[in-house]
Order: sequence, then C-alpha cells, then structure tokens
Amino acid sequence: MDNKTAQKLIKLRKNRTQAEIAKELGISQSTYAMYETGKRTPSDEVKKRIAKLYNKTVQFIFFSW
Repeated sequence: MDNKTAQKLIKLRKNRTQAEIAKELGISQSTYAMYETGKRTPSDEVKKRIAKLYNKTVQFIFFSW
C-alpha cells in the first residue's frame, strides 16, 4: 500500500488507538499497524469495513490522493 494511503489512515484514526480500531474491524492490532505503515494492503472486505467505520468511501480512503 502506498504511503499516502497509510498516512490517511493515521489521520482518520485521530486520537483513537490502533487496538481500538482493530477491535472494531475484527482484525488484530498488528495487522492494522501494518496498514498504517504501508507494509500490508487490506482485503476488499476489510477496506469496506474501514470505510464504513470512518464514514468515508473506499474510493476516498484508498484510491484518491
């Protein structure tokens, strides 16, 4: 995953912890951390859950810069 998308995820998380977000998404904290560092790209299903959690579109989070 590119660095701009990773930074966007960090910004959207605001003052919540990675563990809190991961729990809401049903994934591990370490997996979510990898999304925020750009080391891993979420599956399409997880992208949808992330978008819903942040009340944004998948397009906005993952495909627009």
